[in-house]
Amino acid sequence: MRTTPTALRAPALAASALALGLTALAAPAASAASPSASPSPSASTSAGPVTTAGTTFLTAATLAPGQDAKVAASTGDYLYWAFAASEGQTDTVQVTVTLPPSADRTGPQTWSVELFDGLRRRQSCTAGPQDATAQQSAATVALSCTLRQIRSWAEPWSGDPLPGTYYVRLSVADVPQQDLGLAAQVQLHVTAKGGADDAQPEGGSLKAPLVPPVNAGATAAAGATAAPSASTTRAAAPVEPESHWYSDIFSGWNTRWFWTLAGGALAALAGVAGYTLTRHPRGRRPAGPAPVPRQTQAPQHDPYRS
Repeated sequence: MRTTPTALRAPALAASALALGLTALAAPAASAASPSASPSPSASTSAGPVTTAGTTFLTAATLAPGQDAKVAASTGDYLYWAFAASEGQTDTVQVTVTLPPSADRTGPQTWSVELFDGLRRRQSCTAGPQDATAQQSAATVALSCTLRQIRSWAEPWSGDPLPGTYYVRLSVADVPQQDLGLAAQVQLHVTAKGGADDAQPEGGSLKAPLVPPVNAGATAAAGATAAPSASTTRAAAPVEPESHWYSDIFSGWNTRWFWTLAGGALAALAGVAGYTLTRHPRGRRPAGPAPVPRQTQAPQHDPYRS
Protein backbone atom coordinates (compact mmCIF):
# COMPACT_ATOMS: atom_id res chain seq x y z
CA MET A 1 0.00 0.00 0.00
CA ARG A 2 1.40 3.42 -0.96
CA THR A 3 1.28 6.21 1.61
CA THR A 4 1.05 9.84 0.47
CA PRO A 5 3.00 12.71 2.17
CA THR A 6 -0.25 14.31 3.27
CA ALA A 7 -1.19 11.20 5.18
CA LEU A 8 2.19 11.16 6.88
CA ARG A 9 1.91 14.81 8.01
CA ALA A 10 -1.55 14.48 9.53
CA PRO A 11 -0.55 12.44 12.62
CA ALA A 12 2.39 14.81 13.27
CA LEU A 13 0.17 17.88 13.19
CA ALA A 14 -2.29 16.25 15.52
CA ALA A 15 0.46 15.46 18.06
CA SER A 16 1.72 19.04 17.96
CA ALA A 17 -1.72 20.44 18.59
CA LEU A 18 -2.21 18.10 21.53
CA ALA A 19 1.12 19.19 23.11
CA LEU A 20 0.25 22.88 22.76
CA GLY A 21 -3.11 22.30 24.40
CA LEU A 22 -1.57 20.54 27.38
CA THR A 23 0.99 23.35 27.78
CA ALA A 24 -1.73 25.99 27.78
CA LEU A 25 -3.69 24.12 30.43
CA ALA A 26 -0.65 23.60 32.67
CA ALA A 27 0.54 27.23 32.55
CA PRO A 28 -2.26 28.74 34.71
CA ALA A 29 -1.94 25.93 37.23
CA ALA A 30 1.83 26.43 37.49
CA SER A 31 1.47 30.18 37.87
CA ALA A 32 -1.12 29.70 40.59
CA ALA A 33 1.02 27.15 42.45
CA SER A 34 4.30 29.13 42.35
CA PRO A 35 4.43 32.14 44.71
CA SER A 36 4.99 35.49 43.03
CA ALA A 37 7.86 37.75 44.10
CA SER A 38 6.53 40.71 46.03
CA PRO A 39 8.51 43.59 47.49
CA SER A 40 9.32 43.19 51.12
CA PRO A 41 7.79 45.64 53.56
CA SER A 42 11.22 46.81 54.66
CA ALA A 43 12.15 47.75 51.09
CA SER A 44 9.03 49.80 50.45
CA THR A 45 8.70 51.42 53.86
CA SER A 46 11.28 52.65 56.29
CA ALA A 47 11.95 50.70 59.46
CA GLY A 48 10.07 51.74 62.52
CA PRO A 49 11.69 53.13 65.65
CA VAL A 50 13.62 50.87 67.98
CA THR A 51 11.72 50.29 71.20
CA THR A 52 14.53 48.70 73.20
CA ALA A 53 17.82 49.84 74.65
CA GLY A 54 20.78 48.00 76.08
CA THR A 55 22.14 48.33 79.58
CA THR A 56 25.82 47.73 78.64
CA PHE A 57 28.04 48.07 75.60
CA LEU A 58 27.55 44.40 74.78
CA THR A 59 23.74 44.61 74.84
CA ALA A 60 23.42 47.97 73.03
CA ALA A 61 20.46 48.18 70.65
CA THR A 62 21.54 48.62 67.03
CA LEU A 63 20.15 51.53 65.02
CA ALA A 64 19.96 51.28 61.24
CA PRO A 65 20.80 54.37 59.12
CA GLY A 66 17.96 56.84 59.55
CA GLN A 67 16.26 54.79 62.27
CA ASP A 68 15.15 56.42 65.52
CA ALA A 69 14.64 55.02 68.99
CA LYS A 70 11.64 55.47 71.27
CA VAL A 71 12.04 53.72 74.60
CA ALA A 72 10.22 53.66 77.89
CA ALA A 73 12.84 53.75 80.64
CA SER A 74 13.25 54.23 84.35
CA THR A 75 15.01 57.20 85.85
CA GLY A 76 18.52 56.19 86.83
CA ASP A 77 19.04 53.45 84.22
CA TYR A 78 21.95 53.43 81.77
CA LEU A 79 20.70 53.19 78.17
CA TYR A 80 22.95 52.15 75.28
CA TRP A 81 22.48 52.32 71.50
CA ALA A 82 24.89 51.57 68.66
CA PHE A 83 25.07 53.03 65.14
CA ALA A 84 27.53 52.86 62.25
CA ALA A 85 29.48 55.88 60.94
CA SER A 86 31.59 56.01 57.78
CA GLU A 87 34.46 58.28 56.81
CA GLY A 88 33.67 61.89 56.03
CA GLN A 89 30.47 61.96 58.09
CA THR A 90 29.66 64.33 60.93
CA ASP A 91 27.05 62.66 63.13
CA THR A 92 24.74 64.41 65.56
CA VAL A 93 22.80 62.63 68.28
CA GLN A 94 19.63 64.34 69.54
CA VAL A 95 17.84 63.07 72.64
CA THR A 96 14.53 64.22 74.08
CA VAL A 97 13.52 62.90 77.49
CA THR A 98 9.94 63.20 78.65
CA LEU A 99 10.23 63.47 82.39
CA PRO A 100 7.85 61.99 84.95
CA PRO A 101 5.01 64.20 86.16
CA SER A 102 6.23 67.10 88.23
CA ALA A 103 3.99 66.04 91.10
CA ASP A 104 5.94 62.80 91.42
CA ARG A 105 9.37 64.46 91.40
CA THR A 106 11.05 66.01 94.39
CA GLY A 107 13.77 68.06 92.69
CA PRO A 108 15.66 68.87 89.50
CA GLN A 109 17.21 66.18 87.31
CA THR A 110 20.45 66.35 85.28
CA TRP A 111 20.70 64.08 82.22
CA SER A 112 23.83 63.38 80.19
CA VAL A 113 24.51 61.87 76.75
CA GLU A 114 27.93 60.45 75.80
CA LEU A 115 29.45 59.00 72.64
CA PHE A 116 32.03 56.20 72.48
CA ASP A 117 33.85 54.71 69.51
CA GLY A 118 34.36 51.04 68.71
CA LEU A 119 37.26 50.85 71.17
CA ARG A 120 34.96 52.33 73.84
CA ARG A 121 36.94 55.54 74.00
CA ARG A 122 34.85 58.54 74.98
CA GLN A 123 34.63 61.02 72.13
CA SER A 124 34.30 64.73 72.72
CA CYS A 125 31.33 66.72 71.45
CA THR A 126 31.86 69.79 69.29
CA ALA A 127 28.37 71.25 69.67
CA GLY A 128 25.16 70.82 71.60
CA PRO A 129 24.21 70.63 75.28
CA GLN A 130 25.71 67.32 76.32
CA ASP A 131 24.47 67.81 79.89
CA ALA A 132 21.18 69.48 80.72
CA THR A 133 19.34 70.11 83.96
CA ALA A 134 15.55 70.10 84.12
CA GLN A 135 13.83 71.84 86.96
CA GLN A 136 11.01 70.19 88.87
CA SER A 137 8.36 72.02 86.86
CA ALA A 138 9.87 71.11 83.45
CA ALA A 139 8.15 68.46 81.37
CA THR A 140 10.99 67.56 78.96
CA VAL A 141 14.74 67.94 78.65
CA ALA A 142 16.66 68.08 75.35
CA LEU A 143 20.23 66.88 74.82
CA SER A 144 22.46 66.78 71.76
CA CYS A 145 26.03 65.91 70.86
CA THR A 146 27.79 66.53 67.53
CA LEU A 147 30.66 64.18 66.91
CA ARG A 148 33.83 65.27 65.20
CA GLN A 149 34.20 64.43 61.53
CA ILE A 150 35.00 60.76 60.96
CA ARG A 151 38.54 60.53 59.63
CA SER A 152 39.85 58.02 57.14
CA TRP A 153 43.23 57.90 58.89
CA ALA A 154 44.71 58.98 62.20
CA GLU A 155 47.93 58.80 64.15
CA PRO A 156 48.29 55.76 66.43
CA TRP A 157 48.57 57.95 69.51
CA SER A 158 45.57 60.17 68.72
CA GLY A 159 41.97 59.59 69.70
CA ASP A 160 40.44 60.84 66.46
CA PRO A 161 37.13 59.23 65.44
CA LEU A 162 37.56 56.53 62.80
CA PRO A 163 34.98 54.63 60.72
CA GLY A 164 33.13 51.94 62.62
CA THR A 165 30.53 51.43 65.31
CA TYR A 166 29.72 54.17 67.80
CA TYR A 167 27.85 53.84 71.07
CA VAL A 168 25.42 56.29 72.66
CA ARG A 169 25.02 56.24 76.42
CA LEU A 170 22.22 58.12 78.13
CA SER A 171 22.27 58.41 81.91
CA VAL A 172 21.14 60.55 84.80
CA ALA A 173 24.07 62.46 86.27
CA ASP A 174 22.24 63.99 89.23
CA VAL A 175 18.81 63.13 90.60
CA PRO A 176 17.26 63.05 94.06
CA GLN A 177 17.29 59.66 95.68
CA GLN A 178 13.49 59.57 95.92
CA ASP A 179 13.10 60.07 92.14
CA LEU A 180 15.05 56.99 91.10
CA GLY A 181 12.88 54.47 89.27
CA LEU A 182 10.24 56.89 87.99
CA ALA A 183 8.99 56.18 84.46
CA ALA A 184 10.34 58.33 81.62
CA GLN A 185 10.10 58.36 77.81
CA VAL A 186 13.26 58.69 75.67
CA GLN A 187 13.38 59.62 71.99
CA LEU A 188 16.71 59.33 70.14
CA HIS A 189 17.48 60.64 66.64
CA VAL A 190 20.82 60.35 64.81
CA THR A 191 21.60 62.51 61.78
CA ALA A 192 24.68 62.45 59.57
CA LYS A 193 25.97 64.92 57.01
CA GLY A 194 28.92 64.71 54.67
CA GLY A 195 30.38 61.73 52.88
CA ALA A 196 33.50 60.11 51.53
CA ASP A 197 34.22 63.11 49.27
CA ASP A 198 35.39 65.19 52.24
CA ALA A 199 36.88 62.35 54.26
CA GLN A 200 40.25 64.02 54.71
CA PRO A 201 40.31 66.67 57.44
CA GLU A 202 41.32 70.19 56.63
CA GLY A 203 45.08 70.57 56.39
CA GLY A 204 45.83 66.83 56.36
CA SER A 205 46.13 64.28 53.60
CA LEU A 206 47.92 60.99 53.11
CA LYS A 207 50.06 61.50 50.01
CA ALA A 208 51.80 58.12 50.02
CA PRO A 209 51.58 54.93 52.07
CA LEU A 210 53.87 54.63 55.05
CA VAL A 211 55.42 51.44 53.63
CA PRO A 212 55.23 51.77 49.84
CA PRO A 213 54.71 48.38 48.16
CA VAL A 214 57.14 47.44 45.41
CA ASN A 215 55.73 44.35 43.66
CA ALA A 216 54.81 42.84 46.99
CA GLY A 217 54.68 39.06 46.96
CA ALA A 218 56.34 38.68 43.55
CA THR A 219 59.70 37.02 42.97
CA ALA A 220 61.74 38.52 40.15
CA ALA A 221 63.77 36.26 37.91
CA ALA A 222 67.54 36.49 37.82
CA GLY A 223 68.64 39.46 35.74
CA ALA A 224 65.11 40.80 35.33
CA THR A 225 64.09 44.29 36.38
CA ALA A 226 60.63 45.15 37.60
CA ALA A 227 58.74 47.48 35.30
CA PRO A 228 57.41 50.54 37.10
CA SER A 229 53.66 50.85 37.21
CA ALA A 230 51.36 53.77 37.82
CA SER A 231 49.98 52.24 41.01
CA THR A 232 53.41 51.65 42.53
CA THR A 233 54.54 54.41 44.82
CA ARG A 234 58.27 54.69 45.31
CA ALA A 235 59.91 56.23 48.32
CA ALA A 236 61.87 59.42 47.81
CA ALA A 237 65.65 59.08 47.68
CA PRO A 238 67.46 60.23 50.81
CA VAL A 239 69.08 63.66 50.67
CA GLU A 240 72.86 63.65 50.46
CA PRO A 241 74.42 65.08 53.62
CA GLU A 242 76.37 68.29 53.22
CA SER A 243 80.17 67.77 53.43
CA HIS A 244 82.75 70.11 55.02
CA TRP A 245 86.52 70.15 55.45
CA TYR A 246 86.18 68.44 58.82
CA SER A 247 83.74 65.78 57.65
CA ASP A 248 86.48 63.16 57.12
CA ILE A 249 87.76 63.66 60.63
CA PHE A 250 84.41 62.88 62.20
CA SER A 251 83.53 60.00 59.88
CA GLY A 252 84.90 56.55 59.13
CA TRP A 253 84.85 53.11 60.68
CA ASN A 254 87.88 53.84 62.95
CA THR A 255 86.84 57.32 64.06
CA ARG A 256 85.93 56.19 67.54
CA TRP A 257 89.39 54.62 68.01
CA PHE A 258 91.06 57.92 67.12
CA TRP A 259 88.88 59.82 69.53
CA THR A 260 89.44 57.20 72.26
CA LEU A 261 93.23 57.48 71.99
CA ALA A 262 93.10 61.27 71.86
CA GLY A 263 90.88 61.36 74.90
CA GLY A 264 93.19 59.01 76.80
CA ALA A 265 96.24 61.14 76.00
CA LEU A 266 94.49 64.31 77.10
CA ALA A 267 93.40 62.66 80.32
CA ALA A 268 97.00 61.53 81.05
CA LEU A 269 98.39 65.02 80.46
CA ALA A 270 95.73 66.52 82.67
CA GLY A 271 96.61 64.04 85.44
CA VAL A 272 100.33 64.84 85.25
CA ALA A 273 99.71 68.58 85.29
CA GLY A 274 97.36 68.29 88.23
CA TYR A 275 99.85 66.16 90.19
CA THR A 276 102.64 68.69 89.57
CA LEU A 277 100.55 71.64 90.69
CA THR A 278 99.21 69.98 93.81
CA ARG A 279 102.49 68.29 94.94
CA HIS A 280 104.88 71.25 94.38
CA PRO A 281 102.83 74.38 94.09
CA ARG A 282 105.89 76.78 94.44
CA GLY A 283 108.17 75.38 91.81
CA ARG A 284 110.87 72.72 91.60
CA ARG A 285 112.65 71.38 94.69
CA PRO A 286 116.41 72.22 95.06
CA ALA A 287 118.82 69.55 93.83
CA GLY A 288 121.04 69.41 96.97
CA PRO A 289 120.19 69.19 100.64
CA ALA A 290 119.05 72.33 102.35
CA PRO A 291 121.74 74.20 104.41
CA VAL A 292 121.59 73.67 108.13
CA PRO A 293 121.96 76.91 110.14
CA ARG A 294 124.77 77.14 112.68
CA GLN A 295 123.86 76.73 116.28
CA THR A 296 125.59 79.06 118.79
CA GLN A 297 126.02 78.01 122.41
CA ALA A 298 125.63 80.44 125.29
CA PRO A 299 128.81 80.98 127.43
CA GLN A 300 128.88 78.95 130.61
CA HIS A 301 129.64 80.66 133.97
CA ASP A 302 132.76 79.43 135.80
CA PRO A 303 132.14 79.61 139.52
CA TYR A 304 135.90 79.46 140.33
CA ARG A 305 136.72 82.34 138.10
CA SER A 306 136.71 85.65 139.84
